Amino acid sequence: MSELNQAEDIKQLTEKVREQNYYFTLLKEEINKAIVGQEYMIDRLLIGLLGNGHVLLEGVPGLAKTLAIKSLAEAVHGDFSRIQFTPDLLPADVVGTQIYNIKENDFSIKRGPIFANFVLADEINRAPSKVQSALLEAMQEKQVTIGDETMPLPKPFLVLATQNPIDQEGTYLLPEAQSDRFMLKCKIDYPEFEDERKVMRMVSTSHQPQIKPVISLQNVVEAKNLINQIYLDEKIEKYILDMVFATRFPEKYGLSDLKNYISFGASPRASINLAIASRAYAFLKNRAFVIPEDVKAVAKDVLRHRVGLSFEAEAEEIDAEEIISRILAKIQAP
Repeated sequence: MSELNQAEDIKQLTEKVREQNYYFTLLKEEINKAIVGQEYMIDRLLIGLLGNGHVLLEGVPGLAKTLAIKSLAEAVHGDFSRIQFTPDLLPADVVGTQIYNIKENDFSIKRGPIFANFVLADEINRAPSKVQSALLEAMQEKQVTIGDETMPLPKPFLVLATQNPIDQEGTYLLPEAQSDRFMLKCKIDYPEFEDERKVMRMVSTSHQPQIKPVISLQNVVEAKNLINQIYLDEKIEKYILDMVFATRFPEKYGLSDLKNYISFGASPRASINLAIASRAYAFLKNRAFVIPEDVKAVAKDVLRHRVGLSFEAEAEEIDAEEIISRILAKIQAP
């Protein structure tokens, strides 16, 4: 393809991006009626929605994680279900089960709350691993098998999970196979002073904001199809791969001092999700092409739960965040 044709294609694609981006601007404005000062969290939820991925939000209680997810579901005209994960939860409580019908002398399937467009897995680390594993097929294959029957999940399908980093007694760490299926793991911090003042005033009034559906599922599907067309240059592809490979073979990238801190590097899902998330981020910024800053913006969210830490790293209190920061600083952007 000649540079002239490529430029023309990007120009046409930019017009399509601007048309579709309008709906997501409306969506953000609607969510912001209920959520104040959490732009980062809202953007990551939208990236998950656009990228057909799942999002894990980690933060202390009271940071509006659940409210943000609920507001997103209300602002998109789709089905929403909430599962409160507890130690006594069973896999059947999530995906559904077979029920014996005495009159018909046969089994019928009762579908679980997983059959919705938006599924809030609240405090996912409170339930045992067998319940967490019940989500594996649903999250990866977008289907559920109960007995000998396999049923597709509605489209779009998005799992939005929350977990509390404090009060870890009686909680269950997500297995690597489970956490790897989340496109993004986002760490939510406290709001700024003035933002919290707005929240305090808003909650203390009798008039609470009502979230209304502003976009349809069809708008979401059309935007998703457009995400795959966002231009990703070969130099950006190499930048993404270098970043992921540096978590596996740090010594090849002049980061030998990190080798003893990493027990295992990011999986190929990291490369795939980093490309998709970068495209979705570019879309939200009203662009039809990805630039290095897009990759940097989402890199920590894609990688932080995919880099395994060694005992040496834990002993020296070095976390995945610091390792990724050093990789980002070392690898030269195109």
